[in-house]
This record gives sequence, structure tokens and C-alpha cells, in this order.
Amino acid sequence: MLGNSWEFGVVTYAVWKVGGILVPLNPAFNSPQVIAALSHLEAAHLIIGTETNLPYKPPRENISLLKQIVPDLESGKVESISVPSLKNIILVDNSEGRIQTERLKSTTPFGELINGFSSSRERAIVPDEPLHRDEIINIQFTSGTTSTPKAACLTHHSILNNGYFIGLRMGLTPEDVICCPPPLFHCFGSILGYMATATHGSAILFPSESFNAEATLRSIQEEAATGLYGVATMFVAELELLARGEIEMKGFEHLRTGIAAGSSVPSHLMEKLHDKLNLTGLTICYGMTETSPVSCMTTPDDPIEKRVDSVGRLLPHVEAKIVSVHDRKEILPLGEKGELVVSGYNVMKHYYNDPLRTAEVREVEIHTNPHTRVTDRKVWMYTGDEATMDEQGYVRITGRIKDLIIRGGENIHPLEVENCLFGMREVSEVSVVGVPDDRYGEVVAAFVVVHRGVRVGRDDAGRGEEGVDRLESDHEKGKGKGEVLTRDMVREWVRKELSNHLVPRYVFWIDEYPKTASGKIQKFKLRELGVRLLEEAGKGGNVVK
Repeated sequence: MLGNSWEFGVVTYAVWKVGGILVPLNPAFNSPQVIAALSHLEAAHLIIGTETNLPYKPPRENISLLKQIVPDLESGKVESISVPSLKNIILVDNSEGRIQTERLKSTTPFGELINGFSSSRERAIVPDEPLHRDEIINIQFTSGTTSTPKAACLTHHSILNNGYFIGLRMGLTPEDVICCPPPLFHCFGSILGYMATATHGSAILFPSESFNAEATLRSIQEEAATGLYGVATMFVAELELLARGEIEMKGFEHLRTGIAAGSSVPSHLMEKLHDKLNLTGLTICYGMTETSPVSCMTTPDDPIEKRVDSVGRLLPHVEAKIVSVHDRKEILPLGEKGELVVSGYNVMKHYYNDPLRTAEVREVEIHTNPHTRVTDRKVWMYTGDEATMDEQGYVRITGRIKDLIIRGGENIHPLEVENCLFGMREVSEVSVVGVPDDRYGEVVAAFVVVHRGVRVGRDDAGRGEEGVDRLESDHEKGKGKGEVLTRDMVREWVRKELSNHLVPRYVFWIDEYPKTASGKIQKFKLRELGVRLLEEAGKGGNVVK
């Protein structure tokens, strides 16, 4: 049973005829999203904390959310019109006395649940029916970076073996201590983190209830961690603290390995992690919730260029092909860009109670050997990611197909522009999306987070300092005035490093990105924001000249 924090999330326990299934929910879900998930799953039990911890924010109380589900929490009985299947609410009191729970008679304290198990320790706890390796053990909601979350059904076989092979490729041993800031309600924490370390006898370190860059770095120093996990935005926040001198650059000598996953990792960031945090054996994992989650992974011994420019090779017992985005039946030659499709033990059974969306991404291929009459059944998962594969089997992800920007018939890959802009010393983070345009269909928009202390000129939404635009953009001439960044500097950098058609038509300054609670940037929300900012600035549907 899992408690509720940013790592642990909200947990539902849907009782089916065979045992039960754990369903971790993103704690950033609001009440309509939680209600929708519980109703969709016909969940009987809900485990939730009195508070939810989220990064960079005070704890959020959950009693108001619960009252949206069960209006009368004091009656002693769980009655919910919105979720009729709900029978029990198990409450984890993690508020340190900030929230009073005595009157919430409709809930069961988590402590009573644990004590109940303790008192029945002599009685064997067995499932109603024998468990099978292919039974569903976890319904994992997808992150929702490109659409609404979907409930992927994963099996004992898929998540146990995926964790084992991840740890094997990292070279984990019982002497390793892995620092794992990613959340346990996400596959990153639960499988790459817990399952990989558990199957290799390694220790796992959770530095804080919600992501905290300072707590992460200090826990590495204090516990002599040998590995560090994270997504790009987490690593950026940690490097920022070191760059500002808020954390001493010491105590990282034991670090050797780790995992960067969850989203594309720019090559410039990889190089900084090698240099600043001694993560010379940092590995890259690629996958998706629907593949339990990892399909491809680098190794600490891969050539450095493969570790910064690819997501490695397929894990054991996983197959892949690259197919045309226009014709799924056309398998492309090595080196050509297309959609990555994977098959193996790690592919989900289906989306829960959603055959239409399952059929969109999952295809069953059946072959019968004419001589032996043996039938081979293979399930393929269409990832939605554009990729190439070389003759050595290394896979390179070039972007989400949905994120692809089509400008006047030319395909633009956001990652290429992001990698370029990440090379600017003023830029802390950058995310690139396509926004609508009357002439070209779509144009490039760059959302830029600058380092602390950098002054910015006016962006295309009119935000920033007008006076900065009058300063000389040349860095040498700008000395004594502090570092500055203007939209013209951003455009000129891309023009010089790449080419004209990749230059951002729009540049926006932003303090933080819309993200999932696991740290992934939600690009579809950035697109919506870009459209809104342009409309407010009177530039909606602007024709590029």
C-alpha cells in the first residue's frame, strides 16, 4: 500500500475477481480528474493523503477534493453519486497536525489498516485464485503531455522484467545507492527506480516528498549516492543551484551512473552533467508508459557520442521497426526517419475499458508456420515518436510526431532547435512548439527560461524591458550592463548555427513551463499559451514576411 506525497501520489485499489490492482494517480489531478479516473476504473477503494506535496508550492489539502467525491465525510458511510463504485476511503494523515481528521468518520485511518494486517499476521493472505505472470498488476495513467491521460494496463511479467533489465544495463550492484527524485506514481520512480534497484539489491534514496533540487543534492552528499535519476528539468534546477553557489561543489565524487529519461535530453545538458556532477556513466532510457516503460537504453560503456545523441539500443527480448508515418505497413530502411514501433513482453495489454484508443496504437500480428503449424502472435505498439535506427542498432529519437512543426511543407523537429538554443549561455531552459500561421500553416515559437540575473528585452507578447532592446546585443559591448538577451539575439543564434527556416518566428519569455507532476513539459499547453499570447498582442494569424 502506498501513501500520498508527490512521489507516492493518490492510489486507488480496484478490486477485481482476481486479487486486486494498484492504480497510482497523479496527485496534481484536480477533483474532476480524480472523479473521472475513479469512475472510469469503477474503483472500490481510494488511498489518499490529507495533504499533497507539489514542487515549489505549499502543501495542498485534500479534504476539499474528497468532499467533491463524498459530500458527507462525517456520516460514517461512503456514499458517492459521482463514483457509485467507491466503498472505502483510506486516509493517510501526513499533515503534521495541520488538518483535523477526527470528524471524518467516513474515512479509515491508514494506521488502522496497517494494524489490522498486523493482527492477522498468523493467517495466510492468499488471492482468491492463483496469480499468473500475465495478470494485470498495475493500471498506470499516462503523463498527459500530448493529450488526456490514458489508463495503461501492465502485468507482473512486464514491469518485473523491465526493472531487472534496466538495472542489468546500468550495472547495478548491492553496493549502489540510487537517488531517485522522480515520483513513484510514475513508471520512472516505480519501475526504473524501485523495481530496478530491488531486483539487484541496491539501495534507493528518496530525497523529499516533492521534487526539491536542494534536498536532492544534499541527500547525494550526505548518503554518498552512486547514482542519480531525473528528467531534464530536474537536472537543470540542480545545476542552477551549483552554478549560483547555493550548494557547494563537493560530495559528488561517488556518483558514477544514473538515468536521464522522461523527455528528450539536450546534448549540452548531458555534457554539463558529465562535467559538474561526475555522471560519466549516466544512461539514457527511452520508453513510454504503455511499454512498462523502457524499450531502449544506453550503457555506461557506450561511446560518448552515442550516449549524447541516441537513446541506446533495444533491451533484451524487445523488437522494433521504423515505419512510414504515411503508411504503417511500409518498413523503412536503416537511417531513414519514421515512426518507432516496438514489440515484446513489455507492451501493455490494453488501455482499460478503451478498445478504440487501444486499437489506434496497438496492432496484433499473427503468423502461422506452414510446415510446423505453429502460430506466432506478436503485438506491436506504435509509439508516436519519430526516430531513426543505425546499422549498430542505436535508436535516435528526433521528436514526437504530434510535436513535428510543418512549416510550408517542411518538417521542423523541435528538438533540433532546442538543442541549438540550449547552447546560449543566457538560456536555462527552452521548449519549442509550432503555432498556427496563415501563410505557412505553422511557424516556430520558442519559450525561453533565462538564467537568474539575465535581463530580457521585449518578447513577442510585449513582455520584458524595452530599454534592453536598445542595448548593443554584442556581448562584449554589453559588458558592465549585465547579461542581456533579446528575441533578435535568439533568432540570430539559430540563423547562424542552423538555417533560416528553423529561426523562431516568435520568442516568448516564460518563468516556468506547464508540466506534469513528473516534470515533463506539456507542449500542447504551450501551444495554447502561444496562441493566446499572440491574440492578446494582436498578432493572431499573423502572416510571416
